[in-house]
Amino acid sequence: MPKLSVCLIRASLAYLAAGFVMGAIMLADRALPLGGWVIRLRPMHIEFLLLGWTVQLALGVAYWILPRFRAGAERGRASLAWAAFALLNTGVLVVAVGAAVGAPPIAGLTGRCAEGLAAAAFAAHAWPRVKVFGAGPGAGAEG
Repeated sequence: MPKLSVCLIRASLAYLAAGFVMGAIMLADRALPLGGWVIRLRPMHIEFLLLGWTVQLALGVAYWILPRFRAGAERGRASLAWAAFALLNTGVLVVAVGAAVGAPPIAGLTGRCAEGLAAAAFAAHAWPRVKVFGAGPGAGAEG
C-alpha cells in the first residue's frame, strides 16, 4: 500500500477515534451532566466524523485502488494528492476547533475553502486515472 494511502487511512482512523470519544462524552452528559462545555464538542464531533473520517478514508482507498499508469509515475502527480491530504486536515481542524472555541465566521469559511481546495487537488490528481472498466489504451467512454 502506498505511503500516502497509509497516512490518509491512519489519519481517518484517528479522526474516527476522536469523534467516537466526543460522541461518548456527549452521550454520557445526558445521564450525568458534565457541564456546559460538552455542547462545544458537537461541531468538532460532526466535522471529525463527516470529513475527517469518511472523506479521508475514501481518499486513502481511492489513491490506493484507482488504476495505475504503465509508464512514468505509476500513480500520477502525487504532489497533488499530498496537497489534498494537507489541505483537508488543515480545513477539518480549522473548522472544528474554530466552531468549538467560538472563532469568528471567517475561520469556518477559511477551513471550508481549504477543504474545497483539497477536493479540487485530489480530483485533479485522480481524474487521469479514472477510465472505463476493461477499456484498453485509447478507448473512449463508449468503449
